[in-house]
Amino acid sequence: MSARWTFSVLSIWSTPDSERFIALANPNEAGLHHGLPDILAPGLSVIFCGINPATTAALAGRPFVSPTNRFWRVLHRSGFTSQQVAPEEAQSILRYGYGLTVVVARPTTGANDLSHLELKQAGPALESKIRRYAPRVVAFLGKPAFAAITGNNAVIWGRQSECFGAAVAWVLPNPSGRNRSFNFEALVEAYTELRETIGPITATAEH
Repeated sequence: MSARWTFSVLSIWSTPDSERFIALANPNEAGLHHGLPDILAPGLSVIFCGINPATTAALAGRPFVSPTNRFWRVLHRSGFTSQQVAPEEAQSILRYGYGLTVVVARPTTGANDLSHLELKQAGPALESKIRRYAPRVVAFLGKPAFAAITGNNAVIWGRQSECFGAAVAWVLPNPSGRNRSFNFEALVEAYTELRETIGPITATAEH
């Protein structure tokens, strides 16, 4: 079974019985209701934490699928992966010791469609998840979610003074194409700082 279909089955069978037929009959529509499944394993070096899935990603069933989103290109250029990962092969980042999750599961056209309260209320569940999977670092993609969860309106880029879920908390610029404050090279520089902190990559066998 491929990684893509593994995600589909897990997503379907974690839903209530009344919703399974909808998921099987129309996986794209189901994605809009349930977002994207996490790509996680215990003891990873870094869990990258997005704000929430974009509607395009939820419909495709693949994280960071938009051609304007620079996540996969930046991850490769900053040395996290030895080659650029395609969105449909997202699970392969587990081989490098990295994972993906989001603060809020609800897909939206843009992160600005989420309220401050919605982000704040998602904090306890996210913190519990991070404690359960115990990564070395949890890297938030953008300041808004981390600021809402912690109540800190003066979040800085990079390593934070306090841990989150017993992991080192790090804040990276959001790689979305809508983030005009950081061009591609500036994103690579910011992500490289984290990669150099955790050390060189070493790919392992397929998970």
